[in-house]
Amino acid sequence: MNAPDRFELFLVEEGEKKITEKPFAGMSNTSDFILLKEDHTLGNLLSEHLKMHRNVMMAGYKVAHPNVPEVMIRVQTDGTKTPKEVLVEVCSNLLTAYNKLGRDLTAEYELRRMVGAGDQDGGANGRQ
Repeated sequence: MNAPDRFELFLVEEGEKKITEKPFAGMSNTSDFILLKEDHTLGNLLSEHLKMHRNVMMAGYKVAHPNVPEVMIRVQTDGTKTPKEVLVEVCSNLLTAYNKLGRDLTAEYELRRMVGAGDQDGGANGRQ
């Protein structure tokens, strides 16, 4: 087959930029961000969280074609912050939230594993 390996669809080539900002001339305080090697998953996540930001007036995304792993996100702000500042802030907040989720899941897993090991050893009350 002449189709590329699946992992190559999401690896950025050397010299390629993962994110490119293009100011949108039609509206003030608006930029388009092109994210290479991404799809609806990241586009939807970012646009929904951008919409919740207090300085964002409009945010949306589109995938031009399913076979082209590229997402365009458009962000318009109220002018107190640039679209780039807002995108960086939203990404930072998402990283913080997902890191916390990862720590919480790991802690819960370890607690359940310890409880399970205790049950196998007869438990705290000496059952066998």
